[in-house]
Amino acid sequence: MTPAWARRQGVDAVVAYWERHSRPATAAQVAGLELIAPRNVEYRAASFEELDLEAVLMRRPRLALVDELAHANVPGSPHEKRWQDVEELLADGIDVYTTLNVANVESLAGLVSEVTGVRRAEPVPDVFVRSGEIKLVALEPVALRRRLAQGLVFPRDRADAALSSYFRFADHSALQELVQLWLDESVVDPASTFRAAHGLTEPERCTVVVVGLAGSPADEWLIRYAGCIAELSEARLQGVHVHADDDFDRVTPSRLEEDRRLLESLRGSLVEAKAAEPALGLVEAARRAGASQLVIGSRRRSRISRRFGNSTVDRVLRIAGDIPVQVVNVGAAQQDR
Repeated sequence: MTPAWARRQGVDAVVAYWERHSRPATAAQVAGLELIAPRNVEYRAASFEELDLEAVLMRRPRLALVDELAHANVPGSPHEKRWQDVEELLADGIDVYTTLNVANVESLAGLVSEVTGVRRAEPVPDVFVRSGEIKLVALEPVALRRRLAQGLVFPRDRADAALSSYFRFADHSALQELVQLWLDESVVDPASTFRAAHGLTEPERCTVVVVGLAGSPADEWLIRYAGCIAELSEARLQGVHVHADDDFDRVTPSRLEEDRRLLESLRGSLVEAKAAEPALGLVEAARRAGASQLVIGSRRRSRISRRFGNSTVDRVLRIAGDIPVQVVNVGAAQQDR
């Protein structure tokens, strides 16, 4: 369903933001639709156009079209990333249509860079992308070449350069295969599956300290503790929060945003995953990160829990395999503060 089709069916739809790129064909497609004027942001003596989040929230359409989900907003914007703008629109009950390149899916970004030889920045968390309904738009290589030659993707004078770099036929087919693997929920690790099928070696893994986060006030202490380990071992720090595999999430976005900011201040990052079982999701995320150590928090448990070993911590210790696990008593740690 396109925004134009939605409007014809009586759905209150607007174009909240679209990248023009001097494409007449794209301009023709939004003709007749209500456009939300972009917000001008001044930064370093230059003016930039950004999504006017406040204007869209005040307009409150049923459906908003927001182009380029992976875009990084100019400093001074309400959010650092456009996907966070979209997250706020969704939280306010506004449905969103958006666009995303496979190169910007966080778990695939490194592999796409290897396949194409072109580095893409601005990754979007997998958990956020998977939270919506995904439609794969994949043109056949010949059709893509035709669109490039006609100036429908880039200006005509840039078509040859595009075809010799990011839009090579072999790369195009490989990326289609990769995204199909990512969309297949039965594939646990799409990137590794793709590498094995094409005889590609796994990248050399650096030392990584992964810390499991519950989305609670104890996260702050646990992040700082793991940060000290990472600094002493000159390792990369990565926080992992596993969302429940259902529609009921007890963790507030603001709590995770605090965790993200703290991790970034320690030169780390936050990865969000989704799994039916928290322990399994955490261990899988640690394996994908190439964790040299996994840090998890634990509180005092009941005698029944200790007897049967049915806590998340016990489960992590059973399935972690060769990943060293350090269990930290966060309850005692918080009492000492």
